Amino acid sequence: MGKYEVDQIHNAVQKVVASQIEKHKQPQSVELSFPKSSSNRSVAIGADHGGFAMKSELIPFLEKIGYVVKDCGTFSTESVDYPDFAHAVAREVSDGRAWRGIMIDGAGIGSCMTANKVKGVKAAMCYDYSTAVNSREHNDANVLTLGSGLIGLNQAKLIVETWLKTEFGGGRHQTRIDKMNQIEQLYFKHG
Repeated sequence: MGKYEVDQIHNAVQKVVASQIEKHKQPQSVELSFPKSSSNRSVAIGADHGGFAMKSELIPFLEKIGYVVKDCGTFSTESVDYPDFAHAVAREVSDGRAWRGIMIDGAGIGSCMTANKVKGVKAAMCYDYSTAVNSREHNDANVLTLGSGLIGLNQAKLIVETWLKTEFGGGRHQTRIDKMNQIEQLYFKHG
């Protein structure tokens, strides 16, 4: 396959992705509802060097839509290790200092794996509208991980806003969450 064909395929994929984003885009006037306590509107956010630029753009976006943001670093594009920052974000959520957490690295996978090592954290790597809704509605995820190398800023904003406003569905999903929690208890010791 030549460069011309690859470019044509790339352009076609970009058009499909753009149309899906537009199709699922929420109106700008969406009202978000928050619990009354200001501590329950806080979002811990972190990134490694690969996610730093996206984090820098998401912080003012989060503040604009009404969240209090705690920046857990990193604070530059200098090479760092994503587990350090994923752990910091997860601890903010686990310890109750943040209502939700967001972590950004190149692919989102390593940060998700790291965050899920922290007791009480249910991290989900989301890459589109559907995974954002599902991770909250079905799985009650409390930490979101994003891959800055896989999604663009507009898609990240759509995912973040959708993820933060989607409520846990309860019902049949609660039974599954209870089972997750029971498994967690088998492997985590006190302290």
